[in-house]
Amino acid sequence: MLTFAHYWVFWLAPLPLLVRWFVPAIVRSTPSVRVPFLARLEAAGGKPAQHNSLSATQLILKSVVWLCILLALARPQWLEPAIERNVPARDLLLIVDLSASMEQQDFTDESGETVDRLECVKGVLGEFLVRRDGDRVGLVVFGNAPFLQVPFTSDLGLCRQLLEETAVGMAGPRTALGDAIGLGIHLLDDSALPQKTMIVLTDGNDTASAMPPVEAARVARDRDITIHTIAIGDPTTVGENKIDEEALRNVARTTKSGDFFRAFNREELTGIYAKLDRIETREVNTVSHRPKRDLYFWPLAVGLLISLASHLWPIVFERGGRSAHASSTRLRVNARTFELETSEQ
Repeated sequence: MLTFAHYWVFWLAPLPLLVRWFVPAIVRSTPSVRVPFLARLEAAGGKPAQHNSLSATQLILKSVVWLCILLALARPQWLEPAIERNVPARDLLLIVDLSASMEQQDFTDESGETVDRLECVKGVLGEFLVRRDGDRVGLVVFGNAPFLQVPFTSDLGLCRQLLEETAVGMAGPRTALGDAIGLGIHLLDDSALPQKTMIVLTDGNDTASAMPPVEAARVARDRDITIHTIAIGDPTTVGENKIDEEALRNVARTTKSGDFFRAFNREELTGIYAKLDRIETREVNTVSHRPKRDLYFWPLAVGLLISLASHLWPIVFERGGRSAHASSTRLRVNARTFELETSEQ
């Protein structure tokens, strides 16, 4: 579609007429000689005397050139087909426990075989990631300390692949849940997206953090970050690997709209992620852009060619007229000479 970047330029179209009507003409006095036989001088010179008035053809050509200049100044543009791009509306950070207790084989996979807790989490979380198209997803793993496994990315396939590469104990055998939440807050602070969510999955209580989980949750609440917590594993476990449900519940309640879930088997874990998928609905902002191709050089080129033609044509025409006039004069002179020679003989 053709459009113009500066439509107001077309209001300048009558400007030459306004200048001609309201601006006084420049008067120049030049020496001249008055003769009563101007017509015979014009006939002898082969062209009429010069006048200052423009002919109709010149006026039309100059008007066309002026319109071409205005068209170029208005910056004509051709709009290309729209290009649309989906922009994520949420940063979703997954925080996964890799402590030694995640090695307990008390879960089953899709085929019914017994697997450890981490393998079950990988399978269910991978299915959850597939459905999060439109979000930016990051992954933090923690044990003795938290580590960033995947920075925020829209490439969910890459995030799932790097999740599969995690292993129990790679971050240490203990559980630093509070520090993991703190690292997540630091990562989300750099986010410009309006919605920020953490999903924390652990099977033990905090035994290695410098900051208690509830204190970290208060900081997250002040920064408009939602935290959902998931307790995974056997609720009858005692000792250091016992699930601290009360702490996880307090973390979720402290933040805005956070929820606490229990997952003691694969079916419950799958149901939790299905519920989270409904709670944290996917939102995608569509950004549309229409490329513009400038066309100003076309009217500019046409105006330049017309202007050159209007100046060159009189020169060429005048030379042709002078040549024809000179030829006819020579013929008349030769004819008269021939008559004189004939009469003398």
